[in-house]
Amino acid sequence: MENDLHDAYIAQFAPETQKQLQHLRAIIRAALPGSEETIAYAMPSFRKRINLVYYAGYKNHIGFYPTSEPIAQFAGELKGFKTSKGAIQFPLDRPLPEKLIKRIVKWRLKQAEKQ
Repeated sequence: MENDLHDAYIAQFAPETQKQLQHLRAIIRAALPGSEETIAYAMPSFRKRINLVYYAGYKNHIGFYPTSEPIAQFAGELKGFKTSKGAIQFPLDRPLPEKLIKRIVKWRLKQAEKQ
């Protein structure tokens, strides 16, 4: 059922946005095997015991929400992207930084496991 919720969320966007959202979802899945896909705060979320990361679609970008600590940790590598305390914006007209996203997700999982 969780996958259906993510599918329904993604289906509401334009085809190009859907493509990027599906790609981000696949990157996160690969970095978090065995995670549960849920909806939290009206956004698709991945959880292992707790919600770890979220994503959302917008008109001109994909929002990625790994919480504030990973954004601070990877600040140097995120210089080319718009960020805020808990969010990273990936423009739709640029390829997703797959390796960086995987590293952020895995770092977030390790951080959560320490809690």
